[in-house]
Amino acid sequence: MGEAEVQAAARILRSGVLFRYGDPKQGHPNECAKFERELARKLGKKHALLVTSGTAALICALAGMEVGPGDEVIVPGYTFIASALAPLAVGALPVIAEIDESLTLDPADVEAKLSARTKVIMPVHMCGLPADLAAIRRLARRHGVKVLEDVCQAGGGSFRGRRLGSLGDAGAFSFNFFKNITAGEGGAVVTDDPRIFSRAIIHHDGGLGFWEHGKKLSSPLFAGWNFRASELQGAILRVQLRRIDGLLKRNRAHKAKMMSALADHPKLTFIKHHDLAGDCANVLGFYFPSEKKARAFIAGMAHQGVWTWTPIDSGRHVYSNWEPVMEQRGSYHPALDSFKRPENRGSKARYTPDMCPQTLDVLSRTVFLDIRPEWKAADVRKRIRACEAAAGDL
Repeated sequence: MGEAEVQAAARILRSGVLFRYGDPKQGHPNECAKFERELARKLGKKHALLVTSGTAALICALAGMEVGPGDEVIVPGYTFIASALAPLAVGALPVIAEIDESLTLDPADVEAKLSARTKVIMPVHMCGLPADLAAIRRLARRHGVKVLEDVCQAGGGSFRGRRLGSLGDAGAFSFNFFKNITAGEGGAVVTDDPRIFSRAIIHHDGGLGFWEHGKKLSSPLFAGWNFRASELQGAILRVQLRRIDGLLKRNRAHKAKMMSALADHPKLTFIKHHDLAGDCANVLGFYFPSEKKARAFIAGMAHQGVWTWTPIDSGRHVYSNWEPVMEQRGSYHPALDSFKRPENRGSKARYTPDMCPQTLDVLSRTVFLDIRPEWKAADVRKRIRACEAAAGDL
């Protein structure tokens, strides 16, 4: 957060208008609508919808794709629990698939878990690392299913020259405090499909029919929720959106220097990248032959005064820790619980802590070093030296 974000927020507060809908002729700033246009233009998409969170974005996108009871959505075993909760919110079931050494969906396991019930494949670009969208899109086309990109941790990234979030039938973003751009909370749905967008915007605002733009949709109104964002969020995110490419450029420069310096180290192996140029460079990832080696490297880095971590310890991002999913408690009321719906009884989806052994193995042998755009050259050199020292002691 910088002075530009402070001024953007102050402008909205001074206007006295925090609600997103209003008449610009009456002095309404319409910051949410402006952000939506700017995000859509940046991604090369026709439609963007600002909502309250990344979870809301996933739910609205699935509603836009008409996902419901009897359907399955394939999600990776390494992601925030919201990726699995979103299908449950619309009456469907999440099918948890393996990741590979890229820390993203393993296309081979996705193909093995496709069924007649599969409606959507949800690749998640974890830690800013692009998933193998080429393979996933081929699978989706072959089997006639949709792709919903979960871009919540990868805003600003790309795959083969195209922005993440623009390659699927829809993309879902998060703007909470831990993401590449932030307004504290927030999310967005992007798509080219007018029907997906129409249903998503209806689902995000149960009162849409009372606003002028709600009378121009291609889909009839149904009972939606309330995931409307505020003008404060829109104003701050407009500033953040202008900054994202510069922030990631610095991250990528730091990562390139570290990878170049450590490329020939005999005891260090980088994780697999599907598109290193499009990677957000939020992390530098190493892959070790065993969890014991990974934890020894983490201890050695700590001795050098540098914090690193292994994703197996990240708790809420590891499928085996998703208690509502593992215990199949899909709602507070049994009639609303996707696990108990009669339409889902024929599903072969199963949930056990050991159901994705490859995922648990990959996570336990991976070590991440977080990268920050505000680093100076000395900060990069310090981490290179720390990696060399810690690896040398393995």
